[in-house]
Amino acid sequence: MNRPIFEVADVVEQFWDSFVKNHNPNSYALSTLYSLRVCRTSKLGYHKDKCDKCAHIRISYNSCLNRHCPKCQAAKQAIWVEDTSEKILDTKYFHVVFTLPHELNEICLVDSKSFYTALFASVWNTLHTLGYTHYGVESGALAILHTWDQKLGLHPHIHCLVPSAGLTLDGKFKRITKNGKYLHNVKIMSKTFRDNMLKRLKRQLHKTDQLITYQSIIDKAWSKEWNVFCEPSFSDAKHVIKYLGQYTHRVAISNHRITNVENDRVSFVYKDSRDHRKDKPITLTGVEFLRRFCMHILPKRFVKIRYYGIMSNRYAKRTILLRKRSSERPKEKESVQQRLKRLTGFDMLLCPFCKKGRMHTIEVVPRIRSPSHASQLEAKNLLL
Repeated sequence: MNRPIFEVADVVEQFWDSFVKNHNPNSYALSTLYSLRVCRTSKLGYHKDKCDKCAHIRISYNSCLNRHCPKCQAAKQAIWVEDTSEKILDTKYFHVVFTLPHELNEICLVDSKSFYTALFASVWNTLHTLGYTHYGVESGALAILHTWDQKLGLHPHIHCLVPSAGLTLDGKFKRITKNGKYLHNVKIMSKTFRDNMLKRLKRQLHKTDQLITYQSIIDKAWSKEWNVFCEPSFSDAKHVIKYLGQYTHRVAISNHRITNVENDRVSFVYKDSRDHRKDKPITLTGVEFLRRFCMHILPKRFVKIRYYGIMSNRYAKRTILLRKRSSERPKEKESVQQRLKRLTGFDMLLCPFCKKGRMHTIEVVPRIRSPSHASQLEAKNLLL
């Protein structure tokens, strides 16, 4: 894939001042934006490599490794897919998506950490409860949080991978669903999920004396029918993980979707779900683009990929016989470069000029200062 002409980093660079002055983001959001801004630039340091065949010199700037950075996810995703493939249960799976009505977005913005915690708890409580009531088993799930839609709007939802097997009370594994084609009635899942989520939100709002303020929103959301999507099972565990790998390390918007950054505008494409997912253009002001992007910066240290039930480490010893027995990973220890070459096909040590020699590091230049410290200093100077 060719390198994109425009990047999120370009938007941050061009509209940083205006965004900070207009929206006064918190220090963690500033730190994240700064990391994206300086990713793979001289401010984070670099290393100089030389080819042992043609003496070609290459300068490679360091990455920020921030989980919200569009440029730093490919390697993480490939490694996650392989690591998870080795410990996943060898059975069929269902892809279940739990989506919230947009009325609750206002509550989400008040305290996103508590909101997303309640969302995870409600999703698992729904699956856990129905697993016992319908099949009499301890079920499991691998859950991944996404918070955006194609237009960068707030759209919290959780993708779940649910195995078609469970652990009975007497410690035996039991196949759930008939021929792997049916998990739970989606209307029952939707109602159970709605009741769980809204009860948790009411308790949280009551503790902070905000229930009266948001009671009308709770009532409106309660009167609606919620949607839970459940896709039929896949062929095998290996294909399941590769499929789910598309969702694990996504960020709100990839650089390849940005088509133009000009004057005070940012243009990008989105897939219109109401028109057969056709690519369509949309243009926002640079400040509005950053405001929307910041809505999807997760709280500090918040875990967005979670394992529940028989897919958690708690059941690792009891589920070992159901795990995949074969592994494509070499028995000998690999370097990071060797592993990425095997997983992605990209050889980062191959000379980009002669395509024959190997690159060797001859000089290392450290970064100027930590991104967190720099972002806070820069923001502070702007606000003075």
